[in-house]
Amino acid sequence: MSKLTSIEFCAGAGGQAIGLETAGFSHVLLVDNDEHCCETLRLNRPKWNVHCADMNKFDAASYSGVDLFAAGLPCPPFSVAGKGLGKNDERDLFPAALRIIRETNPKFVLIENVKGFLGPAFQIYRNEIKEQLLDLGYQVDWKLYYASDFGVSQKRPRVAIIAARNDYWINFKFPKPDTTSPKHVGKLLRSMMGENNWKGLDNWVKLANDIAPTIVGGSKKHGGPDLGPTRAREAWKKLGVNGSSIAETAPSQEYVGLPRLTTKMVAAIQGFPKNWKFAGKKTPAYRQIGNAFPPAFATALGKEIRAAIEKTAEEQSQASSLAAE
Repeated sequence: MSKLTSIEFCAGAGGQAIGLETAGFSHVLLVDNDEHCCETLRLNRPKWNVHCADMNKFDAASYSGVDLFAAGLPCPPFSVAGKGLGKNDERDLFPAALRIIRETNPKFVLIENVKGFLGPAFQIYRNEIKEQLLDLGYQVDWKLYYASDFGVSQKRPRVAIIAARNDYWINFKFPKPDTTSPKHVGKLLRSMMGENNWKGLDNWVKLANDIAPTIVGGSKKHGGPDLGPTRAREAWKKLGVNGSSIAETAPSQEYVGLPRLTTKMVAAIQGFPKNWKFAGKKTPAYRQIGNAFPPAFATALGKEIRAAIEKTAEEQSQASSLAAE
């Protein structure tokens, strides 16, 4: 089967798009309302059809019949670090997503969000979303994973919300976690941390002997180029990392103390390709990286979606052949 088509909203720095591309999807549209994110997407994939636009106002009817609708909808409405306003948060884009799903009638839907989405406070809202998808002819379910389940060197809990038209749903299976343990931070970042011949490198690698805590990107209103609030910084400290800010370069040869991570190092922890570039200065670049959906995670989901579409197409072809005999 040829490449399947996808449209993606809240595409950010392209983590999910990279992963789905690896899984065999061809992106016919990517939308984000952040200029830096749009520039990042264009910088790395000039041929992608990138629109810098408000999802609430975007008319997607011309993309009807696409194979996959994907989105990394804003997390603050459901984040434990936020106010937990859910559908009452102005940043909640589930209504816009449901409208676009109605307009485009994709075979599959993939939406990722934070662990807080599964909290008791949002049970009613989850039911509302499920009912609306059922009305549109989709079966839906969600599952909590950790990015480390798919070889990413950080914990990063995320909820994968999957919906499919009834005839495709029967062939879909949520991916199983990878049994291979991801690299510890020290091993993953050794070459980057030592690029200035830092004398303390070997001792640091021994200390950074676990996967990373969840990378925190923050929002435009809150959060800067640091590795998160106090609890997150304490977790980083145990790995020998100063999480108070992001460094411009790796430690110098004679550096003494806890090193800071560079945006390049944070991108490696998220699993971005080494050659992936991020538009903007340190703060917007870090925010893009920190808010991204790890590519390997998206690939695992994309492969299962692709398998379900291909199996359904094969079954439909066989049924047509039998009917014609």
